[in-house]
Amino acid sequence: MTMAVQLLVLAKAPVPGLVKTRLCPPCTPVHAAAVAAAALRDTFHTVDAAPAAGRALVASGDLRPPRGWAVVAQRGDGLADRLANAFADTATAGLASLIVGMDTPHMTPELLTRVADGLRHADAVLGPALDGGWWTLALRDPGHADALRCVPMSTKDTGRLTVEALRRRRLVVALGPTLQDVDTAADARAIAAQHPHTQFAAAVLEHVPPEGRAPR
Repeated sequence: MTMAVQLLVLAKAPVPGLVKTRLCPPCTPVHAAAVAAAALRDTFHTVDAAPAAGRALVASGDLRPPRGWAVVAQRGDGLADRLANAFADTATAGLASLIVGMDTPHMTPELLTRVADGLRHADAVLGPALDGGWWTLALRDPGHADALRCVPMSTKDTGRLTVEALRRRRLVVALGPTLQDVDTAADARAIAAQHPHTQFAAAVLEHVPPEGRAPR
C-alpha cells in the first residue's frame, strides 16, 4: 500500500531575467523564461497525474496550478529556508510530504510513486541529482524539513549534506532514483533529446540554440 503523501511543487514564475539564468548565454532571458514555463507545465502535468492525498504549489510570483491544488507563497531568504518553510506551511496532520522543483520536467508519475513508496520503510527518501544536489525529498514527518536550514544548497555536496543533516535527527534515510536536472543549456539539450515528447523538449528545440550557434 502506498503511503498517504501530499505532493509539493516549489516553483518560480517564469519572468525573464529571474528564471533559468544559467541558460544565458546562449539563450536570451526571454527564451530562458519560455523554457522554464514549458518545464513548469510538464511538472504540473506529471504531479497532477501521480497518486496523491493532496497537491500544493509553493509559489514565488504569480502562478496558477491545476484545478484543486492548494497554493502558498514561498518565504525565506535563501533556498534552504524556502524549502524548509514549504514543508512547514503545507504540513497536514497524518500526511507525509514530497517536494519537487521545476528543474526535472522529465520526471514521471511512476518515479514519484517510487519515492513515496520508499516511506513505507524509511523516514525520508531523497532523490539525488547527477550534479550532487537532489531533485526530490519525501518526509514521513514534514517537520523534519527544519534540518534543511543548515544545508548549503546548489553545491556538489548538497545531496550528501542533506542526508547527513537528516541522519543527525536519527532518521532512516533511503535514496530514490537519480535524475539529471536542468541547469545549463547542455543539460537542457540532453534531457530534451532523451524525452522528445515533452513540452520542455519542444521549447528547447525552439528557444535553445544548438551548441556553437548564437541566440536568435
